[in-house]
Amino acid sequence: MAKTKTTYFCQNCGAQYARWQGQCNACKEWNTLAEEVVEKKPEKTWKPYTSNSPKRISKPQRINDIKIGKEIRIPTSNQEFNRVLGGGIVPGSITLLGGEPGVGKSTLLLQLSLSFKQKVLYVSGEESQQQIKMRAERINKQESNCFILSETKTQLIFSQIETLEPEILIIDSIQTLHTDYVESSPGSVSQVRECTAELIKYAKETNVPVILIGHINKEGSIAGPKVLEHMVDTVLQFEGDKNYAYRILRAHKNRFGSTHELGIYEMQAGGLVEVSNPSDILISKTETHLSGTAIAATLEGMRPMMIEIQALVSSAVYGTPQRSATGYNLKRLNMILAVLEKRAGFRLGAKDVFLNITGGISIDDPAIDLAVVAAILSSNEDVSISKDICFAAEVGLAGEIRPVTRVEQRVIEAEKLGFASILIAKQSKLPKTDYKINILRVAKIEDVVDVLF
Repeated sequence: MAKTKTTYFCQNCGAQYARWQGQCNACKEWNTLAEEVVEKKPEKTWKPYTSNSPKRISKPQRINDIKIGKEIRIPTSNQEFNRVLGGGIVPGSITLLGGEPGVGKSTLLLQLSLSFKQKVLYVSGEESQQQIKMRAERINKQESNCFILSETKTQLIFSQIETLEPEILIIDSIQTLHTDYVESSPGSVSQVRECTAELIKYAKETNVPVILIGHINKEGSIAGPKVLEHMVDTVLQFEGDKNYAYRILRAHKNRFGSTHELGIYEMQAGGLVEVSNPSDILISKTETHLSGTAIAATLEGMRPMMIEIQALVSSAVYGTPQRSATGYNLKRLNMILAVLEKRAGFRLGAKDVFLNITGGISIDDPAIDLAVVAAILSSNEDVSISKDICFAAEVGLAGEIRPVTRVEQRVIEAEKLGFASILIAKQSKLPKTDYKINILRVAKIEDVVDVLF
């Protein structure tokens, strides 16, 4: 008889306890411990169809003697997905894709599955084969080498994998799977951890890449134990407001590439469409000159793009002025308002200030500080800024304009998009001087006011 025991797992961090207690000692969260029945069986490991191959014996090697070969990647037809991963999917890697319900995770991976030339097994624990077929006909009507399986039990999934021998495996989603080795409900900490461990073992032994879809909790992080994100090779986050058509794919962890890259998609009736030039969608095309708008040259990873900053400054109706920011750090906005009041003499303490970054995206780049200042001053003075001017500089607490990294890329992008002038910090270093765009160097906020107004 198998020995059965009951343990308590923290639903937030995955810590295990012998008895229930109110607070988790690991993550300090309250009332997160849940009872789960764990069944231990004598044979726990899954033997893949490659188990007859000779086993590799790892031996220690001197680091100078280790040879580095060219990394093999499986390129996809989706250039934005390739960009975020660092050039394509690495064989034998485990990729975890998380996002809000309905944001388009399943749609994105189904589009990838239908476009691969390799044999793909798409395992769904949430939808039937008929439902997936209806969605696939809307997305792609061409012939595809994609196989669909509706199953949640890992032992049955691996038996089908032995028969089919796919070259790429996609699981939708990891929270719906369950294994016989653990006696608890699907989605629990022990089930998620055990199912992921079995898939990692399969991927590493067969060199087949596995892509997992993960649910997220109400805080916005991937549901299940935090150890799940440590186990996988790559963690991707699919973001976007369902009220907007645009979606953003970010890498929060990537063992095979940069975590600073960004992919942008537009949700249409036929699925997700890549946005190769995000500046087109983030800048309004209206010819009307309105006050309170400014264009910033920002960088997301290696990708330069232009975004539009909107500000509204009005007299406070109530005693306490309101400060609101969408897509921008509210604390940084308060800091910039304090600098404008203390260093530049603008009386904004009794006024409401609202700031918005168009397109529904969030930007952390400090280089948009100068554009924020320009938008606020434009709204306060009710004087519009020309759409031919853009900004790329940081604002310091002393009111000085500070240089930012990779300013040359920002200047080239602004020049390519047809801007007439760009404001940068006086200390910014550029490798050449023969740019077609007019480069205006400013040292203090007073210089910005003189140039614009």
